[in-house]
Amino acid sequence: MNSPPNSEFSTEVSPADLRLHSFNERALARTFRTLLAVSVVAVLAVFLRYGWVGAIGFAAGATISCLNFRSLQRSVEALADRIVNRHSQEKGGRIVLRFLLRYALVAVVAYAIFEGSALAFRGFLWGLCLPVAAMMIEAGCETYAAFRHREPGS
Repeated sequence: MNSPPNSEFSTEVSPADLRLHSFNERALARTFRTLLAVSVVAVLAVFLRYGWVGAIGFAAGATISCLNFRSLQRSVEALADRIVNRHSQEKGGRIVLRFLLRYALVAVVAYAIFEGSALAFRGFLWGLCLPVAAMMIEAGCETYAAFRHREPGS
């Protein structure tokens, strides 16, 4: 449905909308960097409060969180490619296997830490929660960007 340029339903995109779209396209990369930064800051805070045992457990949880985030990102992209592009090189079973292996890795590491120390296990569980903090920070950044790029009167 092509509209004339001066019509009420013009399809022109403002430079502010283009900047916002470009900003939003980089959300996953920004979230991963935020996850890394929060991990480093938080592991130092955990070390100061709970010592080496808690910090090692937390660092293990943070590491698994980072690996899981990247793995989930690749799995979703591969699955989307598989759905959209029928001639995809990626096998459906391989995508599902990688998805399940992520949880097996978490279970094995959690069991090993649980057997070693309750404090390290609690740190590990907190480290697994770091993607939530990174996504909350990203949501705040996107909210700020959306309000900053709003057109006056809208």
